[in-house]
Amino acid sequence: MASDKVVETVVAGSYVEMETEGNPKNIKSSLSKFFWHGGSVYDAWFSCASNQVAQVLLTLPYSFSQLGILSGVLFQLLYGLMGSWTAYLISVLYVEYRTRKEREKVDFRNHVIQWFEVLDGLLGKHWRNVGLGFNCTFLLFGSVIQLIACASNIYYINDNLDKRTWTYIFGACCATTVFIPSFHNYRIWSFLGLIMTTYTAWYLTIASLLHGQIEGVKHSGPTQVVLYFTGATNILYTFGGHAVTVEIMHAMWKPQKFKAIYLLATLYVLTLTLPSAIAVYWAFGDMLLNHANAFALLPRSPFRDMAVFITFGFACTPLYFMWEKAIGMHECKSLCKRAAARLPVVIPIWFLAIIFPFFGPINSAVGSLLVSFTVYIIPALAYILTFRSATARENAVEQPPKYVGRWAGIYTINMFVVVWVFVVGFGFGGWASMTNFIHQIDTFGLFTKCYQCPHSPLPSPRLYNSTAPSPTPNNNLLHHHLHNP
Repeated sequence: MASDKVVETVVAGSYVEMETEGNPKNIKSSLSKFFWHGGSVYDAWFSCASNQVAQVLLTLPYSFSQLGILSGVLFQLLYGLMGSWTAYLISVLYVEYRTRKEREKVDFRNHVIQWFEVLDGLLGKHWRNVGLGFNCTFLLFGSVIQLIACASNIYYINDNLDKRTWTYIFGACCATTVFIPSFHNYRIWSFLGLIMTTYTAWYLTIASLLHGQIEGVKHSGPTQVVLYFTGATNILYTFGGHAVTVEIMHAMWKPQKFKAIYLLATLYVLTLTLPSAIAVYWAFGDMLLNHANAFALLPRSPFRDMAVFITFGFACTPLYFMWEKAIGMHECKSLCKRAAARLPVVIPIWFLAIIFPFFGPINSAVGSLLVSFTVYIIPALAYILTFRSATARENAVEQPPKYVGRWAGIYTINMFVVVWVFVVGFGFGGWASMTNFIHQIDTFGLFTKCYQCPHSPLPSPRLYNSTAPSPTPNNNLLHHHLHNP
């Protein structure tokens, strides 16, 4: 008991000290804190909620056309719950790691803790390497997807330029994120991101209901096993925003309070994703099978043009931290030097977004091959192995709650998550999403100039998926409806 008290004192003292440093002392620092420097539970909630769904919101109606409404709703609820559960596990492991290190007098005020370091401290270098590999690759392709989404969205506002050209432009714009030091400084951006995500979701819902159902609308899904599991893994990806969970926790003045934040963010996100996906699918039905971006089916209007949101920095900022640590620049206090050192990270993101512009199918591929391990399997297994011994369980900083059945209950839930995600998410999902992804390459080719734009190549009849050309706003949408051969 005495040692427990020492640990609690060390943790509380460190967090209080950091919180005091964040308090404003004059008008300038007050304004800086209000707009720029935040570490409250509200900042963490804004970051989690805006980062969790982001651009994937526009592909969920596409997933519903593959899954059908019933499966679409059930998968959202299931993966939303699973995502909240593994976020809880990550938060417990983070506090465990940080408490142990601070007991050893390690100071983290100039160092951002990341997930691979938590695995290293708790389970050793082999787990660190596995976690680093999956997390780094996921963050890389997550940034690629966000860049593709930016180009796709802006194309539907201004189609004078093709999507590839918009990718060039947005790649240069997104490079400015190298000047954002850490997640302490995302207060205004995460707030605006959540506002725009909320606006976009309700725009999709209301615009679809006002538009009404197209003539002869059909709701055939699910029709093919490949498309069914492709849609399921896109939803798996939707609720897998954990790649930045540790960084968001570390930016908080009191990271012990994080545990409920992700669940509350998930519940809020469900109020956005379910109505929008159902409404768009109700209005356009099977047409969504050929249009991964829901904007493609809604007529152009000022309200649609406003529904463009960008959260590029959330995914690439952890990559910046990893790169800084690799080259020894992470604790450099010069913002300009750190920004210059970060620029090489933007280049592969930019390049991959130009090679694979398959917005929608790439989400499912990343979800099955990377998110399944990074977000679900590795945290569940890491928790089991960290507390596998009786001594570790007895001395754990945070004991499992009673309502999950203590240690037996938490181990049972973790094993269910591991088996389910490995078989359904990685196994069936990996096969389906890669089959669909390869079909996109066969149909469009790499470096395609304008994916799913008018006059794009027609799909081969062997697989019914998102490869049809986008309708023009004033045409009868029924003429573009493709039937399952």
